[in-house]
Amino acid sequence: MANSSAPRMHSAEHILNQVMVRTFDCGRCFSAHVNSKKSKCDYHFNRALTDSEMQDVETAVNSAISGNLEVSDTMVSLEEAQRDFNLSRLPEGVEGVRIVRIGDFDFCPCIGAHVKNTIEIGAFRMTSQDFKDGVLRIRYKLGTPE
Repeated sequence: MANSSAPRMHSAEHILNQVMVRTFDCGRCFSAHVNSKKSKCDYHFNRALTDSEMQDVETAVNSAISGNLEVSDTMVSLEEAQRDFNLSRLPEGVEGVRIVRIGDFDFCPCIGAHVKNTIEIGAFRMTSQDFKDGVLRIRYKLGTPE
């Protein structure tokens, strides 16, 4: 990614996904638009979040970001990845799968650019959310890293 803030957003997306999975027992986002200035994630969900839940999600994401977690990646065989992950979006013919790990907090297949440490991300701010037809859309921005 050419823009230096896109890896920050992408790493934040991974953290948001894990917070949503842990908090609401939902799946990771099924659609995301990661941009350098603002991003959004869509989740299969059954309702809008309350104001309190929005604050809890934001707090949990920022807690992980401030945790000084190392971000690393490793290649695994397709067979190994199939045991641990849903690879339905993976193109045919792939032999190896890149797994991105954010400390002990999150790990999943990914081809995107990431920061080296979560402290490079900056403060996460959920700017809005809406719910329609079983889809919860969360929009967010990031502050400048300290």
